[in-house]
Amino acid sequence: MKHLAHSISIIFHPLLIATYVLLACMTINPYLFGVQDSRSKGVIVISVFLLSFFFPIISILMMKALGLIKSLQMKERTERIGPMIATGVFYLWLYINIRSNTVIPGAYSFFVLGATIALFIAFFITTFQKISLHGVGIGGFLVAMIIIGNQFSYGSFQMQLASDLVFNIDIMAVNILVVLIAGITLTSRLILNAHVKEELYGGLLVGAASQLFAYVLFF
Repeated sequence: MKHLAHSISIIFHPLLIATYVLLACMTINPYLFGVQDSRSKGVIVISVFLLSFFFPIISILMMKALGLIKSLQMKERTERIGPMIATGVFYLWLYINIRSNTVIPGAYSFFVLGATIALFIAFFITTFQKISLHGVGIGGFLVAMIIIGNQFSYGSFQMQLASDLVFNIDIMAVNILVVLIAGITLTSRLILNAHVKEELYGGLLVGAASQLFAYVLFF
């Protein structure tokens, strides 16, 4: 069971959420974006992945190599401060680059703003007590996906798995799926004894509230 929980924690790592939400936006309503060809969209995905995951991970690995943190799990509260500052800088950089970019829709820009806000709130809380970063990430993912699905879609979308295999997916099914993902991810953190319930609920609240605030602020 712990092996499965560990795999789920990796798949839904907080730093991967930004890429997942971008891919979801492109799938739910591809016409939101200022480009439609696969190559241009691929460049957008790679750029977001680099700034939201690759560079922060490289920074964390460098901190580990320099002995600034003991492990990549960062079990101690104080170990998380440096990595969170570095990650916050990359997310702020990402938001500055996309907020006025006509190719990137507001449906995604508000999410990045919310993720950046959540990071800095989590950083502030971490200086006093531990909070679940998986909770922060999955809380933001949950609220952002519900907002994007219900405010920026046509109620359903098509997913083509093969030339003759096309599924029509209702947004309600997406809403149910993201709720299940949130529950599974938080449960996996409990199984691994990575956090107590209060830390998970606190992270979930920070992530969700930050997205709601960003949506109101952005629009």
